Amino acid sequence: MKIGIIQQANTADIQDNIGRLQSKIRELASQGAELIVLQELHNGLYFCQTEDTAVFDQAETIPGPSTESFGHLAKELGVVIVLSLFEKRAAGLYHNTAVVLEKDGTMAGKYRKMHIPDDPAYYEKFYFTPGDLGFHPIETSVGKLGVLVCWDQWYPEAARMMALAGAEILIYPTAIGYESSDKEDEKNRQREAWITVQRGHAVANAVPVIAVNRTGYEPDPSGQTNGITFWGNSFVCGPQGEFLYHAGEEETTQIIEINKTRTENVRRWWPFLRDRRIDEYGELTRRFRD
Repeated sequence: MKIGIIQQANTADIQDNIGRLQSKIRELASQGAELIVLQELHNGLYFCQTEDTAVFDQAETIPGPSTESFGHLAKELGVVIVLSLFEKRAAGLYHNTAVVLEKDGTMAGKYRKMHIPDDPAYYEKFYFTPGDLGFHPIETSVGKLGVLVCWDQWYPEAARMMALAGAEILIYPTAIGYESSDKEDEKNRQREAWITVQRGHAVANAVPVIAVNRTGYEPDPSGQTNGITFWGNSFVCGPQGEFLYHAGEEETTQIIEINKTRTENVRRWWPFLRDRRIDEYGELTRRFRD
């Protein structure tokens, strides 16, 4: 399967961001992409650097404008597209939601981000209600997609639940970057930890992983911090954690080919699912073992 990824630097001009994304989707489709993955909250700036009620005006219903416009494109080009949207579910109820569009333009399914961070410059709990759709792969013409979102990528439980439900690929639209006051060695540690934990999910579950991050600098509107420089470094790895592609910090569009039959072979060599001691894992549902 040929996968296309788009790592983009966004501005406050939402229509320009969308226009550039759609041009890149056309470019990737022309190169044979069957599945195209976009970064987290791809239509605009990463607005969670501050807490501002006016930002809720950016949210949209699902189905809504983005699923319609990108759905027309998916149908025209015959590709499956993974979107990441600010969902307005009801007045006062919003989610960070990934949507998978089938190649006929219809919605194959959606996933609402389950783990919601609340850190300086990442005030997501102000905007997003934790997801309530569980960890269920989305069935598509290109396979069962285990779609998760950003902060979810640090949790092995989320990856495992998707794998146990039959996900053939784990997909993480992402928005993560450096705070400028951090020293270079700390920046490197954070970036490498982010890469390593996701490669670990690939190994532990014997499935490919696609992580698509934002890139570029976005200032803090409040001026309280020096803003975020999103570190890019989008990557695709195989079921043994091997890099199939690894971007730098520049804007990137790329086609990566995945051999889906390799997953079956790796699981035969390394039968982690066979040897799990499910009879002893009940304590995992506790917050902490005192």
